[in-house]
Amino acid sequence: MTSEVNVPGAAPAMPLLRRWEAASIGTVWRRPGDWFTPAAEALAEALEARLDTAPAAYRLGEARALVGVGITEAIDDMAVLFRAAGYESAPIRSIRALCEGWTAGDAATRVEPAMNDPESGLGSNDYLVARLGELYGAAERDGTTVSEAYALVLVDVAAADTDPWQRMARNAAIGQSLRDAYGKGRPMARLADGLYAVLVDRGPDMGRGIAELRDHISRRAGQMRVGNLMRQPPRVWIESLPDLHDYAVELVESLHR
Repeated sequence: MTSEVNVPGAAPAMPLLRRWEAASIGTVWRRPGDWFTPAAEALAEALEARLDTAPAAYRLGEARALVGVGITEAIDDMAVLFRAAGYESAPIRSIRALCEGWTAGDAATRVEPAMNDPESGLGSNDYLVARLGELYGAAERDGTTVSEAYALVLVDVAAADTDPWQRMARNAAIGQSLRDAYGKGRPMARLADGLYAVLVDRGPDMGRGIAELRDHISRRAGQMRVGNLMRQPPRVWIESLPDLHDYAVELVESLHR
């Protein structure tokens, strides 16, 4: 048995970008569907061409922060790239540039929260947090308990190996499925790539509604020809809401990443 070692300048068995993506998803990356970004491709190309990787690393850090990827995950991911190219570690200058870009991107996301997700047509993570704030505020004024009256329905259809265009098609299909199932006015959001949430009323038929929703999503995906781009069958479950608003916000943030 022989082992293959990547050495800088050696002919790769597969393009560096693909080796990087496969290794990262297999080790440090949490959600396969949101790994690809043009900034990652630019960084891989700069490394292959033996150019200064710091400018591309800055853009990658910025792109990662804008979609909610944590700084630790972003650094670990870039380290995988340099190992995949045959280096022991990423150069300090590129790590610093990645962190600077991430800081800039993180600051940009805090200026004005986006309330709408353009790919799915649903609300964003910030939208759901805002609606929960209204719900908990009303419950406090009325002397009621949110956890007894409401819950979140979570839908996870995430699948690996989807390019940006496939991802957008899948998000559009799931967004339409949820609007068909729940109608207008129901708080719904895309929390992450392939992960969606719906705020629902608790009731005796909630469990049966989950099964019907799973079947509805599968049918809609087939009609829109995106069934092969998502988990089959879709994972659908009920997530209980905590009694306090601060804990509800923490719950949504944990689901977001």
